[in-house]
Amino acid sequence: MESRKTTVLENGMIWFGAGVSIAEILTGTYFASLGFQKGILAIVTGHIIGCIMMFLAGLIGARTGKSAMETVKLSFGTQGGKLFAILNVLQLVGWTGIMIYDGGLSADGMLGISAKVWCVVIGLLVMAWIAFGVTRLDKLNFAAMALLFILTVVLCVVIFGHSSQSGVMADDSMSFGAAVELAVAMPLSWLPVISDYTREAEKPVRATAVSVVTYGLVSCWMYVIGMGAAILTGESDIASIMVKAGLGAAGLLIIVFSTVTTTFLDAFSAGVSAESVFGGLKGKYMGIAAAAIGTVAAVIFPMDDITDFLYLIGSVFAPMIAIQITDQFILGGRQTKGNFDWPALIVWVIGFAAYRYLMGVDIPVGNTLPDMVITVIIGLIVRKIVPEKK
Repeated sequence: MESRKTTVLENGMIWFGAGVSIAEILTGTYFASLGFQKGILAIVTGHIIGCIMMFLAGLIGARTGKSAMETVKLSFGTQGGKLFAILNVLQLVGWTGIMIYDGGLSADGMLGISAKVWCVVIGLLVMAWIAFGVTRLDKLNFAAMALLFILTVVLCVVIFGHSSQSGVMADDSMSFGAAVELAVAMPLSWLPVISDYTREAEKPVRATAVSVVTYGLVSCWMYVIGMGAAILTGESDIASIMVKAGLGAAGLLIIVFSTVTTTFLDAFSAGVSAESVFGGLKGKYMGIAAAAIGTVAAVIFPMDDITDFLYLIGSVFAPMIAIQITDQFILGGRQTKGNFDWPALIVWVIGFAAYRYLMGVDIPVGNTLPDMVITVIIGLIVRKIVPEKK
């Protein structure tokens, strides 16, 4: 990330690119069993919950000028925060591999060279995007976003206009609460990332709001595309839908551009988080390394079902941000002094365990929101009982 401040428009474009994602479209196909009405309600409900948390996380970074993992240190201590930075690097490298893997498979479905070859091509493009920096590529980024917008509209027309029969009937294979949680999971996965971009904003609050609203709307759109494809065409493979509809080169551009613009954020933020752990490292170069590792992983390992990965991310980062929200917004910007804030870490462990337990309970609003409420309440009690270090 360049040192100059980013504009509100640039932040909006970054998060538009994050929302247009093959992974989000594929996740949307799981909602087909709910039917259109309940499916859309679950998608919107989950995104409202997740995006509120995403906004608060981004606002902390925007106000303090700190990266996502540097803001975590405010609640967990300088060394305690490194634990989450390490976990964040691991999940972001995992996301990088998943995105490249999905993009490679879909591109191969459009132009059957080899999924592994496409993974390498996409990985190299992600590395190039990081190397040049999004602010130096502002005109190219704007052109890419405009192209993605047009192509995604075309994709919608193809899916909703070329379907002649219902492919999937509503059933009870997924509960409404589980669907809401699956919708929460995507914006929740960006919680430990968003501050890496809002920290450089000229207008912190406005840029954070535009980033989150843009991402939320586009992400809902991608989910609905996936759900609509599964319901109306009976297909869950987006590449197959594009081929049948004759999209050809346009479909290939959607796949490649959307994968690059989304994966760029994961890989770059992995580098920023690594920089938070090892101060002497350059975030940009570590981001390129993360993209390289993700590319190799995408070539070697199968990454077809990401639902367990999404829930694992939620269980780690939902209680983490709940503690940050408690400290920054309820307790008026409380900051930890020292290496470890053990009370906060203990509360996080309780929140993590509560999330995993709630996964087995069918709650209409999913389990992220109840888990965060529980964590905030316990956090407030602990902060009142345990004296702050001087």
